[in-house]
Amino acid sequence: MTDKNSKGFSKAFSRRNFLKGAIGVGAVAGLSSLMPIDLGKKTVKAGTDYNLGYDVFRNACPRNCYDTCGILSYVKDGVLEKVDGDPKHGFTQGKLCVKGYTYAHRVYSPDRIKYPMIQEPRGSGNWRRISWDKAMDIIAKKVLEIKEEYGSTLPIAMDKYSGNFGILHYVVEGMMSSIGYTTRSLGTPCWPAGIDSQNFDMGAIYNSDPEDMANSDLIIIWGANPAWCSIHTMPFIQEAKENGAKVVVIDPIQTQTASKADTWLQIKTGTDGALALAMAKYILDNDYIDKKYIEENVVGFKEFADYLRKEVSISWAAEKTGLPEKVIIQLAKDYATTAKANIWAGYGLQRHINGGQTVRAIDALGAITGKIGKPGAGVQYAHLETWGFNYNAMVQSPPSGSVGVENPDGSMSNRTVNINNFGAEVLAADDPPIKMLWIACRNTIDQHPDVETSKRAFDAMDLVVTVDQFMNETVKHSDIVLPCTTLFEHPDVNASYWHYWVNINEQAIDPLYEAKSDLEIAMALSRKMNELEPGSCTFPTDISQEEWLAKEFNDGIYDMLGIKDYNELRKGPKKANLPTQSWSDGNFRTPSGKYELYSKTATKYGHPAIPSYKKEAKASVKYPVRLLTPHWKYGLHSQFQNLDWMMNMDSEPEIEIHPDLAQKKRIKEGDLIKLSNELGKIKAKAKLTGTVPKDAVVAYEAWYKDSNYSVNDIVKATPSDMGEHATGSPGLAFHDNFVKVEKV
Repeated sequence: MTDKNSKGFSKAFSRRNFLKGAIGVGAVAGLSSLMPIDLGKKTVKAGTDYNLGYDVFRNACPRNCYDTCGILSYVKDGVLEKVDGDPKHGFTQGKLCVKGYTYAHRVYSPDRIKYPMIQEPRGSGNWRRISWDKAMDIIAKKVLEIKEEYGSTLPIAMDKYSGNFGILHYVVEGMMSSIGYTTRSLGTPCWPAGIDSQNFDMGAIYNSDPEDMANSDLIIIWGANPAWCSIHTMPFIQEAKENGAKVVVIDPIQTQTASKADTWLQIKTGTDGALALAMAKYILDNDYIDKKYIEENVVGFKEFADYLRKEVSISWAAEKTGLPEKVIIQLAKDYATTAKANIWAGYGLQRHINGGQTVRAIDALGAITGKIGKPGAGVQYAHLETWGFNYNAMVQSPPSGSVGVENPDGSMSNRTVNINNFGAEVLAADDPPIKMLWIACRNTIDQHPDVETSKRAFDAMDLVVTVDQFMNETVKHSDIVLPCTTLFEHPDVNASYWHYWVNINEQAIDPLYEAKSDLEIAMALSRKMNELEPGSCTFPTDISQEEWLAKEFNDGIYDMLGIKDYNELRKGPKKANLPTQSWSDGNFRTPSGKYELYSKTATKYGHPAIPSYKKEAKASVKYPVRLLTPHWKYGLHSQFQNLDWMMNMDSEPEIEIHPDLAQKKRIKEGDLIKLSNELGKIKAKAKLTGTVPKDAVVAYEAWYKDSNYSVNDIVKATPSDMGEHATGSPGLAFHDNFVKVEKV
């Protein structure tokens, strides 16, 4: 190293030379780990750190994750040499997860898509490079051709979700609006049943500040695994433990979080609602309810109490859940008699056919004991309080005269298809049929259930355009792929759906190769369309990305963050000025203004008015083993696991199976096994472990490089019970799939 102040590359090692090396020999394989920067006790600030010779930028992880980590990126000679946590972020506190530390590997991966490409024919693997102008010309002409043939742009469908949750990425919706009324995937696969539940109960999803968990005396983590999926919450949980708090984990799997708990309750999958209702029954029978809180803040207690007395018993719940009666009683008593008792309702427990009712039953525990809105207590799920941006890039008007779906009042709107049954609804769409797909921030084929149906939907298209960074399964089934920027190559702003911090995302490096941001792609398409047919696209083309970013802020956001200009975020993330405990003012956003144990809104969507038990899904004789497909520690959906660093640590998928079940199937450690059902099959090596249920197998969802492994090959598009009210489509019962297990 020639620069004595540098702990990384020498000044002579330029960005151009670095890229040549990365392309030629994969030189970036050890980038983050081989170039540590010893900051000592120095405080790192945004801007140039002259002592170390780096330009330091603030970034935010935009993935679909609780933590939305604050990142510091270290750049020299235009090269991103290192990423680290931002110590000014009060929730993530200067640390990243293992996935976050791989970001430099992602940016400089030799597998990254570098240029626009076209595949002829689709699915053949016969790709050739084309220019951006040519790509835009092909796409624009197809849009105009469809509009001419069908009289509208409704045959053009967009599938976009959580590949990047940066606010400016909502430009994808804006771009679609700017060409006319189109078909959109509607809903969310992640959390909709729980969202509906809390909307029925409280009027919105709005969790307390998760940092307040440090003040709890009892923490019940119900269907969540923060040791893998929200590692920055764990220090607050640990702080509570050190102060004497008890931690209980309720989960069918002995997760890493469960292994750190004081008590792990291995409940039968899908029966969580029975446990919550039994706890409520015990609390009612033993007069542990908070009468004053109920009288002042709750609607429908009488109806709920009548249901509990008539329909629920501890013995019934014990039979349902597989938990001993004395365990249920002790948990209920501990919860009721601990003032600072906090429940974290995870997303996993609502991914069932009865998931919404389960969350309503858990919410009810907080209501009848008066724990909602209290310090160290409450029922935590998610929030969107810090997401009140302008969404200026998203809100675009269609061209004059555009035709869409006619509403009762004569206005026009987009057509929608259920995101959780995307392939089937795309194929079923008629009058007009869907003929073109635009995929962004989404790996449609790998991440939707029922993969084969998604593939058939792609096969039925005239044109499929995917915007991505890697050659995943969706790209492989596309006609055109457009390379997009990483988070370090464009500006943005990010909020969390869990903690209260907001983080700017500064552009740290120039886009590599020919990558463009979603904003730049929208502007490029608009230019081409208007070149071919003036007035055919309304998307503005003369605004810089920084100007777009500035337009997303408003007085409400500024007041919440205590700033006057978004540029103040360059000095560090800001925490929203919100009450530490959600609903502490008692002003719920329900029609009554109170907590609604009895919800008339729920009945409008075909649900019982009160929290009640809906039967769990059960296995069949033909497919007797439940399939659980939780998140993987080295990946997030189909991101990260494909990177070299992750592949070095974990090169192939495994299927976890209990030793007792394995013995029945004559399966040994490392044997290749097959899981199959009506949809298809997957194969992977067996990993025997006592941490999983005896009647289930666990196959983690992840995309492994050069592998055709996808758990969604055998995951059906079975809806959960709720989701339509708040998100437009019901959720997915991911964990209510069943398979046959065989040794290959």
